Amino acid sequence: MRTLVVGLGRAGAELHLPALARARASVRQLFDDRPVVACDPRRPLTELPGVTVVGSLAEAAALLDPGDAVAHVCTPPAVRAEVVAELAERGFRNVVVEKPLAADTDDLARVIRLRRRHGLRVAVAEPWLTSVLAERLVGLVRGGSMGEPRSVSMELNKPRFRRTLSVPDQSTAFDVELPHGVGLALRLAGSARVTHAAGFDLVVDDVVVPRMGGARIGLRHNSGVRTEISSDLTSPVRERRITVEFERGSAVGHFAVSDEDDHAQLTVLVNGHRAHEIMRDDAMTEWVIRAYRLFHGSGDQHARGFAFATDVVQLLSVAKNICAEPVVPAARGESTPGRVAARLR
Repeated sequence: MRTLVVGLGRAGAELHLPALARARASVRQLFDDRPVVACDPRRPLTELPGVTVVGSLAEAAALLDPGDAVAHVCTPPAVRAEVVAELAERGFRNVVVEKPLAADTDDLARVIRLRRRHGLRVAVAEPWLTSVLAERLVGLVRGGSMGEPRSVSMELNKPRFRRTLSVPDQSTAFDVELPHGVGLALRLAGSARVTHAAGFDLVVDDVVVPRMGGARIGLRHNSGVRTEISSDLTSPVRERRITVEFERGSAVGHFAVSDEDDHAQLTVLVNGHRAHEIMRDDAMTEWVIRAYRLFHGSGDQHARGFAFATDVVQLLSVAKNICAEPVVPAARGESTPGRVAARLR
């Protein structure tokens, strides 16, 4: 299969393209030998090693067979539904969407309708769910040796000043790190409802960026487990930490904090005994490989993951509403983003 990457911001250029390069070198039979095609009408054309960069989706569709290609949608959340619509109109059926799947429930409904109408196979990029660390944690939860899990807490902090101030869009702190955390919480403890949420602005001198300073969400799972997830995008340090408290101990995991390293750590304390493990965990590359394997299969083998991703969007939308952040742009007094499809032609 050939690959198209739409959007060459951080997600496209710094996450998906490098992961694709590693995956293509590791499992060659899953990918076409020809270069990856990429486009981003918001940015000037630039040269990227091993990538054919074009100016529009029309040019991209002419270079490859849309019916036998995988399109990665790496645009900001607020415009992803429009990009998916344009891809479907041009004949693409295999689509990877960067998390979160949609910015709000309205866009989510649009993506669901597009998927049904055009028979799309949609995979949502959730590398944490295929990470080695997540598998270790799931094993501890299901193994039972530490008793039942009681609570989950996550601190997902990083400084995000430059990106927030230089590339303004309609994203919020709920769209940055929290989709990772909510997805992992659902994987560990099952279905949940939102119990509380909060958010704050990014303030630098006299500049205020609404809803981009950080966010917090509380979940109550049907299993009885409670989850607390916080994300500070003004933090001076990077940290992606998860703590799972069990009846007879605890597990503290640290995910890789950036693409500069691919190692995670896990400390388990049970019955007074402490065990520490450092593990290589290139979660994004592993996720890409698994996603393409499923695309090579018959039927829609991404259907279960798609349903899971819709649950994440719905929970985040509830949290945004609790924070007096209506999910409909017009209700916020903001203009609706212009049609992306027109810019992609």
